[in-house]
Amino acid sequence: MAAAESYPDDLKYHEEHDWARVEGDEAVLGITWFAADALGELVHFEPPEVGSTVAKDQSYGEVESVKAVSDVIAPLSGEVLEVNEQVVGAPETVNEDPYGNGWLLRIRLSDPAETDTLLDVGAYRELLANQ
Repeated sequence: MAAAESYPDDLKYHEEHDWARVEGDEAVLGITWFAADALGELVHFEPPEVGSTVAKDQSYGEVESVKAVSDVIAPLSGEVLEVNEQVVGAPETVNEDPYGNGWLLRIRLSDPAETDTLLDVGAYRELLANQ
C-alpha cells in the first residue's frame, strides 16, 4: 500500500524530487513521496556499485515503474558506501515507506557545502505547489 503524502522537516530536498538526510559527513538518499507517487508502483531499482561516486545533479541509477523508467538524480556528491538491498529486492518498498525503509543509497559526502544548495521542506512544498 502506498504511503500517505509527506515531506519530513529534517530532510533536504532537490528540485528533481530526491531527498537527502545528512548525518555528519554522510548522507542517506532517496526519492520523495511526490516522485514515487508520480511514477506509480516501482518494479525495479538499478543502483550504482558500492565504492563508485555519485555527482550532484547527475543520474546515479534508474527506477522503473509500471508507467516509466526514470533516472534517479543525486542531490549531493560522494562515494557510495551502501546500497539498500531491500529496495533492490523489493522496489515497492519505496512506495510504501519512501523516507524510512525505502531509502536508496548511503554516501560519504565529498563536498558538505553542497547541502546549502538544497531546499528545505518549505521551499520544496512551494516548488510542488507551482508544478
